[in-house]
Amino acid sequence: MLFEGREITGVPPHKICGMGIARSFQRTNIFPRLTVFENIQAAFIAHGGKSFDMWSLSERQYRDESWHMIGQLALQDIASMLAGEVSHGAQKQVELGIALAGKPRMLLLDEPTAGMSAQETHETIELLARIAREQDLTLLFTEHDMDVVFTIADKIAVMHQGAIIATGLPEEMRRHDEVRRVYLGGGRR
Repeated sequence: MLFEGREITGVPPHKICGMGIARSFQRTNIFPRLTVFENIQAAFIAHGGKSFDMWSLSERQYRDESWHMIGQLALQDIASMLAGEVSHGAQKQVELGIALAGKPRMLLLDEPTAGMSAQETHETIELLARIAREQDLTLLFTEHDMDVVFTIADKIAVMHQGAIIATGLPEEMRRHDEVRRVYLGGGRR
């Protein structure tokens, strides 16, 4: 895979992060025994290169940045709860905050709404669209829920059996015969 003209296949994850790429997993990847706040704060500490700073108390590091991120993600009401005990949708938001703490230019999302209720899916779509717009962030995501895709995407590449079958604007993809046949259940057979 190329990013800004550089090959990233086989590159260690920390170097990929250094290139401005972050990712969110299909299965939530958080620290379940830390609070929501501590998860976000730990990400800022790690991205800020303070992981091995033995002279500073971690509780004092990146507090303002962590609270700002928690505010952006609307997690204030659950900031003191253990991350493993909050709803699935909130855990996905915590994971998003962890990814965003590194100030990426591109965010890779693997089925960002998988396993969410309809309400959580709607809130997540709005949150992702707002954050992408506010931070001028490129989102690259894999998603099977076409409503999510058509709501968020500016440009869509449709794959079927490992090959790209179409690329274009959301409305073009809605009308594309092969896309309709494969994913939307319509079009010519």
